[in-house]
Amino acid sequence: MENISPIEFEELRASLPPLWPDDQLGTGIEAYVRAENQCVVALDDDPTGTQTMHDIWVVTDWRFESLRDALADNEPSMFILTNSRSLPLPEAQELNRKIAGELVRAARATGRKLIVVSRSDSTLRGHYPGEVDALAESLVEAGMPPFDGICLVPCFFEGGRYTANDIHYVLEGSRLIPAAQTPYAGDAVFGYTHSNLPDWVEEKTGGRIKAGQVTSISLDTIRRGGPDAVAAQLKTVNNGVIVVNAMEYRDLQVFTSGLHQAQTAGKSFLFRSAAAIVKTAAGITDQALLTRADMVSSNSNQHGGLIVFGSHVPKSNLQLESLLKLPDIFPYELPVEKVIADSERAEVLQQAVEQINSALKSGRDTVLFTSRKVVTGQEASVSLAISQRVSAALVEITQSISAQPRFLIAKGGITSSDIATQGLGVQRARVLGQILPGVPVWKLGVESRYPGMSYVVFPGNVGGPESVANVVKLLR
Repeated sequence: MENISPIEFEELRASLPPLWPDDQLGTGIEAYVRAENQCVVALDDDPTGTQTMHDIWVVTDWRFESLRDALADNEPSMFILTNSRSLPLPEAQELNRKIAGELVRAARATGRKLIVVSRSDSTLRGHYPGEVDALAESLVEAGMPPFDGICLVPCFFEGGRYTANDIHYVLEGSRLIPAAQTPYAGDAVFGYTHSNLPDWVEEKTGGRIKAGQVTSISLDTIRRGGPDAVAAQLKTVNNGVIVVNAMEYRDLQVFTSGLHQAQTAGKSFLFRSAAAIVKTAAGITDQALLTRADMVSSNSNQHGGLIVFGSHVPKSNLQLESLLKLPDIFPYELPVEKVIADSERAEVLQQAVEQINSALKSGRDTVLFTSRKVVTGQEASVSLAISQRVSAALVEITQSISAQPRFLIAKGGITSSDIATQGLGVQRARVLGQILPGVPVWKLGVESRYPGMSYVVFPGNVGGPESVANVVKLLR
C-alpha cells in the first residue's frame, strides 16, 4: 500500500506558493482561441464531461456531417459522446480511431484548428493508456502533426478533485484523500493502487513508461514562474507524458497560457483529462447556476418526473437514500440478479414499465433504481458485460414508457449516456449549463424522443448526500 497520508485541504493550500497574480482568461486565452480559430474537442468517455461547460454542442454520433456542422458554428469547444468507458478496450480503441479520422476531415472542411482532449474520469477510472494511444496514432495518421506529449490533467474542482505535488486527491469533507485510498480505486474494471500520478502512469502502462520519465508541471512552476516557465518546460518535452498540477482555475489558466506559447513555437499536445481543463483551454467563462425557469417551461405536462438511478458508488447510495425520503416519491427497485437472468428478464421489465407508467401519469415523481448489491464477475470483462446488460434494461424501460416525464434525471455516467443515445435517440444536444456545480443539463435536440426537454446528466461521483433530492425539489 502506498505511503501517502490524507491531509486537511486548508493545510495543503497554506503550504503552497500564492496564486499567479494575473488573470489569463479574458484578453489572453479567449483572444488566442478566437485568433487561431481553435476548437477544443473533447471525446467524452461518458456524458458527464460537459459538467463545466455552457452554450456549446454535444454530439452523440461521429459522422462527418455531424462533426462538420458542429464545428462550423465557430464555437470554442464541442463534445463528442463516445461512452467508451462502458466498452471493452478493443472496442473503445476502434471507436477512437473512427472518430479521429472523421474529426480531422471535419476540421479540414471547416478550417478549424483542433485541440483534442480524451475526457475521462476525475477519479482516474477509464481506458488509459489504451484508448489514448489509439486516438493519438489515428489523429496523426489522419493528418495532425505528431504529438510531443500527452498532458494528464485529472483535476475537477467542482467535484473536489485536486492535484498537488503530483498526488491526485479526492476531497471528503475537509480532508483530501489520496485517490488510490478511495472506493473509486477499487473499481472492478478500472482499479489502481497509486495516487502519485507518475507512479500511476507506470502502473497503468505496465512499466512501459517509468515514473521517472514523466514530466511534472509543478505548482511551484505555475505559481512562481507563470506562463513563461510553463512554456519553457513544455518546449523540452518530446514524446512524453506530462502531469499538470492544479488546485484552482487560475493554475489551469497559467498552464493554458504557457501551452499557447509552446504551440506557437511548434509544439503539439494531446490531453487525457477530467472536465476542468476543457473549460479553461476553450476560454469558457463562468455562468450562474440554472434556475427552474431555465429548464422547465410553464406549459410542461402534469406527469411526474423520472429519475433513473444506475450508479452504485457509495456517494450515489447516500444520495438515493435521501431522495427516497422526499414526500410523494414513487420508488421502483429493479432487481439486478433477475435482470441479468434470461429466464426472468422480460417479465421483470414488463412489470417495471406498467408500474412506472401508472405512477408518472398520476403525477408522482418516480425513482427507477437498480438494486444496490453490486454483481460482478471473476474477470473485468465479465463485470463490464454485467453492467452493460443492466444499463440495457434501464434503456428498455425508458423506451417503453408511454407517459412523457415532466423532467428527466439520469444518475451515473454509463446510465445517462445509454438513456440519452438509446433510450431517447439524442444525436445532438445543447449544453445549457449546470443545475449544481459539476451537474450539467442538456436541451435535447429535435430528433430526440422529447425535443427541447431539459435532461439532467448527474455524475455518479459528484455532490453531497442531499444533492439529487435538492435537484428534484428545484424541478418540482
